[in-house]
Amino acid sequence: HVLIAEDNKTNQMLLQMLLDDFGISCDVANDGLEATEIFNPKKHQLILMDENMPNMHGTEAMHLIKEKYPEEKIVVIALTANAMQEDREKFLKAGMDDYIPKPIDEEQLYDMLEEYLT
Repeated sequence: HVLIAEDNKTNQMLLQMLLDDFGISCDVANDGLEATEIFNPKKHQLILMDENMPNMHGTEAMHLIKEKYPEEKIVVIALTANAMQEDREKFLKAGMDDYIPKPIDEEQLYDMLEEYLT
């Protein structure tokens, strides 16, 4: 079960459809603040976290979630339109486990989910 933290409704629907195609269930948070409220380590195995969201950015939400559950291994994959190599390094350095640029490549998403969920 995956948590999608994404403010764009179109991206939410796309991710939900892709996850459904992969046989993965999900919950959706509309911003980083909502993600911190919804996330449950007993329910969610992974978070797909958009970086640029209202109320709270993805990196801040990730830090709060990891602080709230320090004993849990929480996998967070950054989703962002910032697709430069230095952006990837920035997100990894900030504590994200991996990074997927937008527009989302279905095969890359599948490979990443397979790596982290198996």
